[in-house]
Amino acid sequence: MKKITLLFMFIGMITLQSCTVNEDTDNFDSDTISEVIEVSNVDFNLQNNFNALIDIYPAIYNSDMVLVYRLDDITNNGQDVWKLIPQTYYFPNGDEIDYNFDFTTTDVSIYMDGNFDLSFAGNEWTQNQIFRIVIIPGFLSNKGTEMDFSNYDATIEQLGLTNKSIKKISL
Repeated sequence: MKKITLLFMFIGMITLQSCTVNEDTDNFDSDTISEVIEVSNVDFNLQNNFNALIDIYPAIYNSDMVLVYRLDDITNNGQDVWKLIPQTYYFPNGDEIDYNFDFTTTDVSIYMDGNFDLSFAGNEWTQNQIFRIVIIPGFLSNKGTEMDFSNYDATIEQLGLTNKSIKKISL
């Protein structure tokens, strides 16, 4: 009986030894891709309740993070100045304008708010605004390193992106 048991064990060991694990070796990883979407010609007004809704296609994962930057200025040498929102601007008379956003897996809503009637805000605050939406895969939050997202250029560099890879849309 012991010999038969040993024989079965030996046969089992030989058959199990030939098992292999096949790893997926394609280099496309759809859930860890960072992306930047530039949205131009954004107008805030009473008709849209000072809100712009931007559809995200394809939909992002629930674990992904979204950052939104507003083109705040262009330097004398032509360099874009991007500011991470939410952002509040204070005026000498006590008025303030806030840019903020929220998002779902399928869209990003960018909106303005203020402590006065925004209909009286100048066109430089409400018309032809440009935003960059940065989608960051959720796995980056588990890397154990703190990322500083306040600097747009440093953020896209850390994500391995370039300005050539930006998807541009116009509202």
